[in-house]
Amino acid sequence: MKKTLSTLAVLSALAASTSALAANEVNVYSYRQPYLIEPMLKDFEKQTGIKVNVIFADKGLEERVKQEGELSPADVLLTVDISRVMKIVKAGVSQPIQSKVLEKNIPAQFRDSNGDWYGLTTRARAIYTSKDRVGKLPAGFDYLDLAKPEYKGKVCVRSGKNSYNVSLFAAMIAHYGEEATRDFIKGLKANLAQKPQGGDRDQVKAIKEGICDYALGNSYYYGKMLDDEKQKAWAEAAIINFPTGKFGTHVNISAVAVAKHSPNKANAVKLIEFLSDDKAQSLYAELNHEYPVKQGVKPSKLVQGWGSFSADAIKLEEIAKNYDKALKLVDEVKFDE
Repeated sequence: MKKTLSTLAVLSALAASTSALAANEVNVYSYRQPYLIEPMLKDFEKQTGIKVNVIFADKGLEERVKQEGELSPADVLLTVDISRVMKIVKAGVSQPIQSKVLEKNIPAQFRDSNGDWYGLTTRARAIYTSKDRVGKLPAGFDYLDLAKPEYKGKVCVRSGKNSYNVSLFAAMIAHYGEEATRDFIKGLKANLAQKPQGGDRDQVKAIKEGICDYALGNSYYYGKMLDDEKQKAWAEAAIINFPTGKFGTHVNISAVAVAKHSPNKANAVKLIEFLSDDKAQSLYAELNHEYPVKQGVKPSKLVQGWGSFSADAIKLEEIAKNYDKALKLVDEVKFDE
């Protein structure tokens, strides 16, 4: 099932042949590690008889598909974060699809209005706090509170240019406007305990080490740290909190699109519909410590144990429109310097 980008030349050659075009298969180009999606894909193979080929890339996926052009074997493009989804769309390497199954299973908030992409799972942009020095945040605590003077020298955040943070800032622009968001980014920078560095897990590690008391991080990292013997102590030293301010908690997605020149479009749609249904939704979310997009499907017991939250109701495609504006604000404030 699994392939890497080194096999793309072979697949491109196969795609040019009539036999390949007629094959009962589907080719998935994925930004997600293969082991995170293979259980669902194996189940899909078993139920449909359609062979799934997975090609993993850690960067440059849309550029690769664009270079391959009409001979690209890509059918399904699997990615994370609304910013990466929009890169795929803007690169012109995807095509819209219409499906009553997808419209039923995936709320409008988590899919493109034209059918260019569909969300499969969500993750929350949470606030981690020191279990010993802070404890659980009070009701009503908002992202904006992290920019207040009383938190000076107590906050840790990864690079402001990271897509997870830029997406949050883009959501804030949608709710508060550019000026208020700029003020927040400036205030957040003023409260940093250290220069932005590392990833989300490193911020929780910094809490464990006493460098800071508060940190921004995606929710699924809490589960990943608890699964890792070396990082478990970091997670156990922190509490995961979900903001309850004006717009609740910012959420992002893992998402999927159909490639523009998909040689197996019907199979691609079948796979996406399969991934949006109950069983795959439950398993996919559990493996990644994320939240299913389909209503009525519960997250894992571990994730349920973190508590419920009110997700921002704004459509992600509206947030995506503010992405460049948010990135510009990060540069103007010189957040990472």
